[in-house]
Amino acid sequence: MSKYDLIVIGSGPGGYVAAIRASQLGMKVGVVEKAELGGVCLNWGCIPTKALLKSANVFEYIKHAKEYGVTVSDAKADIKDMVKRSRDVAAGMSKGIQFLFKKNKIDHLVGFGKLKKGGKVEVTDAEGKKTDYEAKNIIVATGGRSRELPSMKMDGKKIIGYREAMVLQEQPKKLLVVGSGAIGSEFAYFYNAIGTEVTLVEFMPRLVPVEDEEVSKQLEKSFKKSGITIHVSSEVTSVDTSGKGCVATLKTPTGEIKIEADIVLSAAGVVTNLEGIGLEDVGVKTDKGKVIVDDYYKTNVAGVYAIGDIVKGPALAHVASAEGIICVEKMAGQNPHPLNYNNIPGCTYTSPEIASVGYTEEAAKKAGYEVKVGKFPFTASGKAKAAGASDGFVKVIFDAKYGEWLGAHFIGANVTEMIAEVVVARNLETTGHEIIKSVHPHPTMSEAVMEAAAAAYGEVIHL
Repeated sequence: MSKYDLIVIGSGPGGYVAAIRASQLGMKVGVVEKAELGGVCLNWGCIPTKALLKSANVFEYIKHAKEYGVTVSDAKADIKDMVKRSRDVAAGMSKGIQFLFKKNKIDHLVGFGKLKKGGKVEVTDAEGKKTDYEAKNIIVATGGRSRELPSMKMDGKKIIGYREAMVLQEQPKKLLVVGSGAIGSEFAYFYNAIGTEVTLVEFMPRLVPVEDEEVSKQLEKSFKKSGITIHVSSEVTSVDTSGKGCVATLKTPTGEIKIEADIVLSAAGVVTNLEGIGLEDVGVKTDKGKVIVDDYYKTNVAGVYAIGDIVKGPALAHVASAEGIICVEKMAGQNPHPLNYNNIPGCTYTSPEIASVGYTEEAAKKAGYEVKVGKFPFTASGKAKAAGASDGFVKVIFDAKYGEWLGAHFIGANVTEMIAEVVVARNLETTGHEIIKSVHPHPTMSEAVMEAAAAAYGEVIHL
């Protein structure tokens, strides 16, 4: 029987990162993965969706080229070619993980992994052959999948999840998207941008409900301007797929309505992959679909750890990666700091983009803080105006007493590239005045961060 210092079940951004860091720390590592290396994020999530969204960006630029003094005629969106590019990008990135595994002498154990007692993992390959491997430590990083709503049983053709949405070979004329979190909002933007008639339904009272309320309002305004039909405080009670397309029945604040669509995309969150992996066999405790772990991702069973979507915390790729690194460093006898879950950035790649970290204004007040809030609109940004991308703003929230940076909420072009400044600053306990006095380059979108901080303290120049 092959013996390892560490076996990781799952090769997503939690699993493969944990494996590489463990190898760097001198461990002999094996990773169990039945599908492509890189998991959902790299193959069916973060990366290929960004490739599709870039295609939509390019098409939108062409449609608005005249505004930039460029004449373009007869531009068409070809969904087959967009999907092919997206899949090629994902395949290339997966090959990159294969290279990193070889470089770090990590074994890819191909198949489905299941925990067994005595520090063993059973791997079942595609032919059904079972092989046992032994490890001092095991990390479970099995991730999640689309949540299925009772009113919308996914058939993969008319009622689909995110996987099918990113490989459609024929562009739907009408699309109903259910759920306005990051996945739903991004696909609503993509399909609307390439010419599909999109309706977006959200059960909560506003779009992207985890974001600051002002950000939600701005996204709704931008989406409506681009032609997306929006129903908030609404739910799909049934979908009739007996005809050529779909007829969805919606319960809305003003009564019941019916919406026709070629396809319904269910984007109502994710559910964890905990079934059949042997958690019950070895006695690992779970609660409400999540594995119970300590600050360093130890379960109640010695030598068994869990990271990523299957543990408490935001189901984000960068969170899983950070957890994996902390987990193996602690395993190796180092003393990493526990992850600060209140300083995790979240990004949504719509147009305009959304990026945020820390408390919303409402949450900060509920937590008992007296706040100073500063806001700077991109309509007042020279770079944003020159780029033709003046939708949105930067909003910052500080503790009035000590100047602690409590949160930041951006909506606008390329703001996902700007949020890291806030994450680092908050990690270093930077105050608003230190941001105001840190010279930001001109002209850039990032100046809006400095200006928003200045607005919080009554020192803003360009408003």
